[in-house]
Amino acid sequence: MENKNIIITGTSRGIGFELALQFADAGHQVLAISRKMPKSLMEHSNITCLSIDISDENEMEQVEKFVKDSWSNKVDVLINNAGLLVNKPFEQLTTSDFEQVYKVNVFAVAALTQVCIPFMKKGSHVVTISSMGGIQGSMKFPGLAAYSSSKGAVITLFELLAEEYKESGIAFNVLALGAVNTEMLQEAFPGYEAPLSAKEMANYIFDFSLNGNKYYNGKVLQVSSTTP
Repeated sequence: MENKNIIITGTSRGIGFELALQFADAGHQVLAISRKMPKSLMEHSNITCLSIDISDENEMEQVEKFVKDSWSNKVDVLINNAGLLVNKPFEQLTTSDFEQVYKVNVFAVAALTQVCIPFMKKGSHVVTISSMGGIQGSMKFPGLAAYSSSKGAVITLFELLAEEYKESGIAFNVLALGAVNTEMLQEAFPGYEAPLSAKEMANYIFDFSLNGNKYYNGKVLQVSSTTP
């Protein structure tokens, strides 16, 4: 398999961390984006770590500069994995809470995708990690109004992008994940043990990111064996 240039956000822990290692160990070049970087990623020869806050549009320029300078203007796969969760009763949620969640889960996803599209050619794939909480008609949970509504917004965004760029050959798909045993899940459901580990889910996303665009575009796949 041809080695590809892969951008992944939210690589400090959980699924993003496991994905960065898996792609790099397979020989692909990885740009790992997160505010904090684990030492194991920084020391990997196939991983470049970029410590930026994706909710700050000005810092996105560093991604563009890297792709131009180091990857010869070529991005094969973008995985929008970073997410922010606020768990509060609805009446306690502030405008600032909503703004912070939407900045990371929607606006930053849109901004990074805008940066990457000019460097993506036919056969490229943009994969956005959403949640079952963003699926219409799915089970909803108290305290997750900001998080789940933002995940619903990003689903609609990528359905639209698939249509807008359908002549380009770039695929846009969303994976709506169910319960995965990550730190974020523990923040939402303290003490709950999900049946899938971050590494197991990363295995699925790894293969889907490289091959799913052959079969899907503009689709939302529900990747869920159980819901808390």
